[in-house]
Amino acid sequence: MLNTYDILETIRMIQDECLDIRTITMGISLLDCCSEDMKTVCDRVYDKITRRAEKLVLTGQQIEKEYGIPIINKRISVTPAAMLVAATRGGDPVMLAHTLQRAAETTGVNFIGGFSALVQKGFSAGDRALIEAIPQALAETQNLCASVNVGSTRAGINMDAVRLMGEIVRQSAELTADQQCMGPAKLVVFCNAVEDNPFMAGAFHGVGEPDCEVHVGVSGPGVVRSAIEKYPDASLDELANVIKRTAFKITRMGQLVGARASEMLNVPFGIVDLSLAPTPAVGDSVAHILEGMGLSTCGMHGTTAALALLNDAVKKGGVMASSSVGGLSGAFIPVSEDAGMIHAAKEGVLSIEKLEAMTAVCSVGLDMIVIPGDTPASTISAIIADEAAIGMVNNKTTAARLIPAIGKKIGEELDFGGLLGKGPVMPVRQESAEKFISRGGRIPAPMHSLKN
Repeated sequence: MLNTYDILETIRMIQDECLDIRTITMGISLLDCCSEDMKTVCDRVYDKITRRAEKLVLTGQQIEKEYGIPIINKRISVTPAAMLVAATRGGDPVMLAHTLQRAAETTGVNFIGGFSALVQKGFSAGDRALIEAIPQALAETQNLCASVNVGSTRAGINMDAVRLMGEIVRQSAELTADQQCMGPAKLVVFCNAVEDNPFMAGAFHGVGEPDCEVHVGVSGPGVVRSAIEKYPDASLDELANVIKRTAFKITRMGQLVGARASEMLNVPFGIVDLSLAPTPAVGDSVAHILEGMGLSTCGMHGTTAALALLNDAVKKGGVMASSSVGGLSGAFIPVSEDAGMIHAAKEGVLSIEKLEAMTAVCSVGLDMIVIPGDTPASTISAIIADEAAIGMVNNKTTAARLIPAIGKKIGEELDFGGLLGKGPVMPVRQESAEKFISRGGRIPAPMHSLKN
């Protein structure tokens, strides 16, 4: 039962500390839309999405008014589109991409995710066709997001897919060079992708999920930072408890909104994803949380340890508030979306190598990192491979969202606008990984994958 103090505390978090529901995401299965004819597939896909998500945006707006809680995004995730492409036996994936875009426009959602392929152990029918269509699909749509899973702890890493994705990321940047290279900002390469992620650009509706469900993604870096700043002399284990209590309160709000959305939309409630997802707004930075713990600048020695404490405490606090915590749940470190990380990168303190180390202990991976426009595809593939290896060996989700800034060099920046923010071009190693990447094949799964 909420008391007056709880209500006033939540109001303060919303007004002063950037607490919000980052997204309500409806997951929709498109498996029953399969057909050998792509036009039939597209017609079925459009009809099902617009029918299921017809009231999604309106429901989010009504909940905002009912509870006074900002709901920033309303989104849709769908079955990995490569499965539908496979059924058509040669259908054009770009045609399906345009259909998903049209459905997003009709329903009024911010993003629609699921132009995806799962190729951790190899390519099946439809996978390669969809992947090769990603650059054109993202260049010709505004609200569509794509993802490819190239590895897992159980399967190892598909290095043929890694090599291909380096080329796809670069092609996507080139095709959208006149749009601040926006294409790869909507493309995520995963290892150990989860089926119930509500956050973009990596959301897709897994085949093990129900026909339709609704997820909630909650965020509140500013709330956590404000909480720890009240304890300037606390020990680290005391700080961990402060973060856990704060995460509990944030997740409880997400549970409330998720249950209400489920009731109003008449679909099952999926999960609450408590991920500290920063925005460029002042006071909404994960880097500033780490600095609030005592680091002078995010990226210095000690950053990985501080992030490990933060990520663990967030998860522990979240699971005490809801039995439905899922998705990625932890701390995100997207450079262009975090004011503190932008500053640290510009100062030269935060490097890609340091970010890679941080991904071993945070929720996802190398996120929204702008790299020089002349970076070879093989180098992009090598960065993806490194990130996938961290995920595979540590049995966790990792990802890479890299944006080659075509025509720009170190020190310049890309400005994506909105929640995607702006990012400085960060240096990458100049030495070549071409020979290693060109070998192809598969990096075998680690010994500890054998758990049966």
